[in-house]
Amino acid sequence: MPAAQDEEITRTRILETIDRLFYRQGIRAVGVDTIVAELGISKKTLYRYFRSKSEMIEAYLRGRFRPFPLQSNKPPVEQILSNFAWLERSLGSKQEYRGCAYLNALAELGEDERESRAIAAQFKESRRLWFRDLLSQLDVDDPETLATQLSLLVDGAYSAMLIRKDPTSTRAAIAAARVLLKNAGVSIASNGSPPSAGDLVGPADEARATKRRR
Repeated sequence: MPAAQDEEITRTRILETIDRLFYRQGIRAVGVDTIVAELGISKKTLYRYFRSKSEMIEAYLRGRFRPFPLQSNKPPVEQILSNFAWLERSLGSKQEYRGCAYLNALAELGEDERESRAIAAQFKESRRLWFRDLLSQLDVDDPETLATQLSLLVDGAYSAMLIRKDPTSTRAAIAAARVLLKNAGVSIASNGSPPSAGDLVGPADEARATKRRR
């Protein structure tokens, strides 16, 4: 096997292991000794790929980050509601759930991990900005505030799933989102069928990554 290919395989294996351990056990709880023991490699080998645990944390968070779609031929309101429908589907598909990886990181990491905190905050903010840009295409008075309200519903759905272990609780967030949009003057079909799997809009964030990397 070519050396470059072997290096890439090793790096991928390290990233998958870091992702699994950090998400399941917590970033602070997992030390370098645990990582190398799980991988069956030496610290020297690990540090050849990542010079510090901080670099591992940053790689873990970046590996879960996916941007929201910038262009779509669907009406803005359909994209927004499809994102909530995707959220319900993705939360219901997981066998193990330990909360939003980015919220967990923000809660765990201190000021000594500013770069990692910035990455986590960037993901959380990206959804709100995506909502805001879509709402700006609609005739609403304050897309900034409404985008913040919708983002709070998403984070509430993540928290409710963590507490209640019931993905159907996300439907309350969907219903609340519809109320907020209607109150803002957005026209929403009252008898439309739920989006199909192919229509769901959502980033490949912690929900998918958790399922894929178990």
